[in-house]
Amino acid sequence: MSELKSHIKDLVSALPHTPGVYQFVDKNEKIIYVGKAKDLKRRVSSYFVESKEHSAKVKVLVRQVVDIRHIVVDTEQDALLLENSLIKSLQPRYNILLKDDKTYPWIVIRREPFPRVESTRQLIRDGSQYFGPYSSVSMQRSILEFIRDVIPLRTCKLNLSATSIKAGKHNVCLQYHLGNCKAPCVGHQSEEEYAESVDLVKSILKGDLRPVREWLEREMMCAAAELKFEVAEHYKHRLKALSDYQSRSVIVSSKIVDCDIFSLLRDDDDTVYCNFLSLRHGSIVAVQTMRMKPGVEDSDEELLSRAIEHIVDNLGITLAREVIVPVTPSAALLFDGITFTTPKRGEKADLLEFSLRSARIYRAEVLKNMEIKNPERHTERLMEAMRKELHLAKQPRHIECFDNSNLQGTNPVASCVVFRNGKPSKSEYRHFNIKSVEGPDDFASMREIIHRRYSRLLSEGAELPDLIIVDGGKGQLSSAYAILKELGIENRVPIVGLAKRLEEVFYPGDPTPYYLSRTGEPLKVICHLRDEAHRFGITFHRHKRTKSFIDSELSHIPGIGDKSLTALLRHFKTVRAVRKASHEQLTEIVGAKRAEAILTYFGDNREK
Repeated sequence: MSELKSHIKDLVSALPHTPGVYQFVDKNEKIIYVGKAKDLKRRVSSYFVESKEHSAKVKVLVRQVVDIRHIVVDTEQDALLLENSLIKSLQPRYNILLKDDKTYPWIVIRREPFPRVESTRQLIRDGSQYFGPYSSVSMQRSILEFIRDVIPLRTCKLNLSATSIKAGKHNVCLQYHLGNCKAPCVGHQSEEEYAESVDLVKSILKGDLRPVREWLEREMMCAAAELKFEVAEHYKHRLKALSDYQSRSVIVSSKIVDCDIFSLLRDDDDTVYCNFLSLRHGSIVAVQTMRMKPGVEDSDEELLSRAIEHIVDNLGITLAREVIVPVTPSAALLFDGITFTTPKRGEKADLLEFSLRSARIYRAEVLKNMEIKNPERHTERLMEAMRKELHLAKQPRHIECFDNSNLQGTNPVASCVVFRNGKPSKSEYRHFNIKSVEGPDDFASMREIIHRRYSRLLSEGAELPDLIIVDGGKGQLSSAYAILKELGIENRVPIVGLAKRLEEVFYPGDPTPYYLSRTGEPLKVICHLRDEAHRFGITFHRHKRTKSFIDSELSHIPGIGDKSLTALLRHFKTVRAVRKASHEQLTEIVGAKRAEAILTYFGDNREK
């Protein structure tokens, strides 16, 4: 090991103070990282100096390096270009990795005589023109349907070469008779006229509907002037289709005409989502979101740079002159003539937020698909989110929530609901009759049930929860925490109190509430816990009040003891049924003497 360190030290000391690209090589002679530098020696040496600022990935990377290679270039821009090229060809493990989860739909104008306009998921560099990608098939399909409703183009797969048309190898089809195609296959439409129609399609796909509207209005007026009213009516219907399509399309900005927007969204599991929006003539014409796994260089500037390079190089998209971004990409020098704008407020900032919202939606879809395939992944993510949101030392896999319930101080009860992995464990729910408290004293009631619950768990050697939640705010929390201290487990089990406002959480000894994220999943779990504690407590309280009422009605009858009362309720179910029972029915259950006592007690009020 000391020989290896000495070898690396010699390699670093031999590096020049010039711009260039460096490569880290592991014991298998595989390049595991490629980086660029304005000063090779200074940049590379920084990896091999002990520093608290080094991430865990950097430390792991450095331990695997057995050799260092470098290439000297003239300028920093040359270093950017070379680094980009090497990363694409070598795909080093510790560089940023882009992950395309699916193939997005495109609209393609084929490179062929009388080009077809079709849907595709394969981007083939054959000279055809591609537009998109589209975030959903339905969005792409609606655009294609609109194009076919408005502009007559062929949909057949015939080889319409000049020779085959001249030889008369083809016949007109149904689409010609329906008015959806002008039959270039039999020479009814010239290539020049067809190319004009294709140009109109291109303007639609670029988000500019003005040329199409002008063409439709011109054709309609010409048909009307020639007294071809049916043809004019046909163009009128197409104009209406254009208006309907325009009202459905996503118009984002009336002021900003052409620009592209990129946003970044970091996830908890070391994943970054980059959303791309293409805005043309104020309308969104392309949307895509990609996933990235950060490497050693995981700054937002570096991640954004890689994402833009990927879209430009692999998807064949030409960037607008203005690109709206959250941060300036590290490789901004590579994009000649492009202005990168990082807005703080106004309409451009709204566009950036719109892009970020699209990234959040995409992330939710990805996580949902992953969790369907692997439910434990969802549990792990949820528990980790709760741990971070509530500032806990470990994940709250086992949570217990307490709530008091009484009606004007009568029949005081309490409930304890138990959640495992974020879901109710109803077999572990517990009811408590308040025994030592007279009157409506919620604080004393909370002290009693917390003491009874956890003194019992401790005496039985049972598992303690990962988190205790008490409903009722600071007062209830203080009472519960005092009992945990009395039992000596205040440092073993974290406890929080819920205020009236659901997003407010109190911690022991802190009078200021902590506000949970209103949109996060932890708050949903806590709401579910509170609702379950309320429901379970109120159900028990109602049952106890009902039983108390029944007891007071029947237990007042002379000669009716607990055994007789139980027998009557078991058979008749309700007091009302006992009132209606005949002497014979009552005698069969409790005997003639007690039956007579019941009939005498209810007297004339007994229901017939």
